[in-house]
Amino acid sequence: MDINNILVIAMFLSFAVFLFTGFPVAYVLGGIGVIFAGVGYLSDTYFGTITGLDFLTLGLVVNRIYKIMDNWVLVALPMFIFMGLMLDKSGVAERMMHAMQELFGEVRGGLAVTVTLIGIILAASTGIIGASVVLLGLLSLPAMMNQGYSRALATGTICGAGCLGILIPPSIMLVIMADQLALSVGDLFMGAVFPGLILGGLYITYILTIAYMQPQAAPLSAERRPIGWHIILDVLYSVLPPAMLIIAVLGSIFAGITTPTEASGVGALGAVLLAAYNKRLNLRVFKEVLISTYNTTAYIFAIFLGATCFALVLRELGGDQLVEEMLTGLPFGPYGILLCILAIVFLLGFLLDWIEITLIMLPLLSPVVAALGFDIEGYGKIDEPALVWFVMLVAVALQTSFLTPPVGFALFYLKGVCPPEVRLTDIYRGVVPFIILQLIGLTVLIIFPELVTWLPSVAYD
Repeated sequence: MDINNILVIAMFLSFAVFLFTGFPVAYVLGGIGVIFAGVGYLSDTYFGTITGLDFLTLGLVVNRIYKIMDNWVLVALPMFIFMGLMLDKSGVAERMMHAMQELFGEVRGGLAVTVTLIGIILAASTGIIGASVVLLGLLSLPAMMNQGYSRALATGTICGAGCLGILIPPSIMLVIMADQLALSVGDLFMGAVFPGLILGGLYITYILTIAYMQPQAAPLSAERRPIGWHIILDVLYSVLPPAMLIIAVLGSIFAGITTPTEASGVGALGAVLLAAYNKRLNLRVFKEVLISTYNTTAYIFAIFLGATCFALVLRELGGDQLVEEMLTGLPFGPYGILLCILAIVFLLGFLLDWIEITLIMLPLLSPVVAALGFDIEGYGKIDEPALVWFVMLVAVALQTSFLTPPVGFALFYLKGVCPPEVRLTDIYRGVVPFIILQLIGLTVLIIFPELVTWLPSVAYD
């Protein structure tokens, strides 16, 4: 093993160790990059090695940072973040919860179905997991507990529905993935529609099945009213505004009227108008949303800068070739190697946020997938159908890892807003069926890649 491979392995190990020290991830990434650039330079100077690292390596980081800050695609990030946070304050979810709860009042498990449907709508409106899980927890968990739902079913439904935000467009994760792999954001947005709906459909099917087989787990409400036109109109009245916003954002992208960056501005404006329409907009709310947007955007871009330094030094050392050789050397076929890659992503999701995985691991893993020679149908319209398909698989794998005990992020988001009587073990038991459903959905996408690539091809056609 030459010095470059040793330094690559040492970089990964150092990152793993410093991750548990409590230092911000952005500082850890940037600091390790700078330190190992110095180590390589000193090794070449005093020990006669040839690592290819010197002060010019760090100088290249400046150019990379300039390209990041000059990237128009990434302008969509703060806009979509603002849109999601403003919708949380607009009261849209509360109105939908009350209206849809009455609509499904005669259906056993109807409240859990309501939570799932609202999770799908929020995912298509916000794209922020933490915000969706917390909002659904605050709105629906007390109602589900009062109605007598089992704690496991209630908490599992909330976590599963809240995590759809990472996948269903407009997902900020898909924006970053598209930027890192030089893919079309529109392709990824369109490719994620069916996978997101499939997962949502699996959730609803499971809820209705459990409610039928175990009535005590999802009892009917004692205060339900017969369904009438007034209830149907209330549902339409509550669902139409966010639906129109979703159509304005995603519809304009899919129709080719706007770019994703332009559509993000439309979404931000639409969220403000919805908040004003629901009489929830004032200077205090606007200030809170702006500050939260600044904080979230700064967090993401700080990791961008740190990951840029880390990834540049890693590539100068030949880290991408080392990873590719290790994976392609496995004694499995293409699909076996793909499953190994998805398992790595799944396990990394326990320790890292999706941002670090997207910025560091995805550029290292995507050339391996491209070299495996998957014959994915692009219908003559998609430039890199195999990569678009791979990105969807990674997104679902990451979504699954956010639910998996003991360290899934969504579990702790929900625990932070749960009543004291709801224990962490209740949440753990509740998410297990939804993890299985997500793995089923992932398997379906692996077997039928056209579920990802067909819609983008139709849009271009």
